[in-house]
Amino acid sequence: MVQDHPPLDVLWFIPSSGDGSYLGSDDLARPADPGYFREIAVAADRLGYSGVLIPVGAACEESFVLAADLAARTEKLNFLVAIRPGTATPAYYARLASTLDRVSNGRLLLNIVVGGSAEELAGDGIFLPHDERYDHASEFFQVFNELIETGQSTLDGRYIKAIDARLGLPPVQRPRPPIYFGGSSDAAIAFAGGFVDKYLTWGEPPDQVAEKIAHARKVAAARGREASFGIRLHLIVRETDDEAWEAADRLISKLSDETIAAAQERLTKNSDSVGQARMLALHNGRRDQLEVSPNLWAGIGLVRSGAGTALVGSPKTVGARLREYQALGIDTLIASGYPHLEEAYRVSELLFPELGLPGSRGRLRSSFGERQVFGGGGHGGNVKLP
Repeated sequence: MVQDHPPLDVLWFIPSSGDGSYLGSDDLARPADPGYFREIAVAADRLGYSGVLIPVGAACEESFVLAADLAARTEKLNFLVAIRPGTATPAYYARLASTLDRVSNGRLLLNIVVGGSAEELAGDGIFLPHDERYDHASEFFQVFNELIETGQSTLDGRYIKAIDARLGLPPVQRPRPPIYFGGSSDAAIAFAGGFVDKYLTWGEPPDQVAEKIAHARKVAAARGREASFGIRLHLIVRETDDEAWEAADRLISKLSDETIAAAQERLTKNSDSVGQARMLALHNGRRDQLEVSPNLWAGIGLVRSGAGTALVGSPKTVGARLREYQALGIDTLIASGYPHLEEAYRVSELLFPELGLPGSRGRLRSSFGERQVFGGGGHGGNVKLP
């Protein structure tokens, strides 16, 4: 392993709308189950992930409530909790965020999700066109940030009106929990330049990511700010490249052409997200064009909204691809894999050593120093070697 950069900060994902072993199939599917989410969070905490992303949406468990439940069952894990401006007032979200940061002892991260589906946003009572949603979000976070940093805010804006708003109890983190955000449109990047601590991109080919980072850096610098950068990717890591590609093929082996067509129609018709359009353009719904860059596989995006690409390969191969992103300025990886519990173990055990990450926290001694190998777990224990 050659480590040219500080190790990535690696977070995992809580699949709060459900999980499974095959895309586009009910075979070995796992429904949304709070007990299962707790298993994933506890595993991620023990395996050395710095945090977990909890998504937002009509099909997902409510992000703040789920994070509060998981925070009570973990020790060091941070929670990147999705917040959608417009579904509640900035004052209410400030109270939610401050309380969650306090009860978790400073383990809250905030992920702004303005939303890309007009249909879903209408269900939440949000009827603004694409670019105007970011004007609304700017006013929202002006009030939110003032409240959570100083305890008070007033704004008589076009979208947000808050007169002498107050927050009684401050968060643990100062001046506030960090704010993450991802968006590919010009309006989104302009918004990011004024409010965001960590700008996120979905897993596009490196040249596209480089272009996006350069744009975001320029916009932030014009506002006198700096942002750091993260990437959202799925991972399919196995001991060899061949095994990893076999696992990728298996993941979509029960996915029918009819299901792909239905998913692509839904993703195209119901979204005005520039980022989603960029994801779809990587494969155009075709099974024969899925490796869109070396080891970057777009098969997940045949049916999944949002992040639709995975890095596929051995630890050495995936580590090399991740270092290419690091060279562009990426310092954070928000990762996932199917199913999420088992893949959390695979990534920690196989990939973390290649990335220079320590892996499982609080590892106990397995012997008094003798050389041993795994003996199958029988009553005789491990096999001691001379």
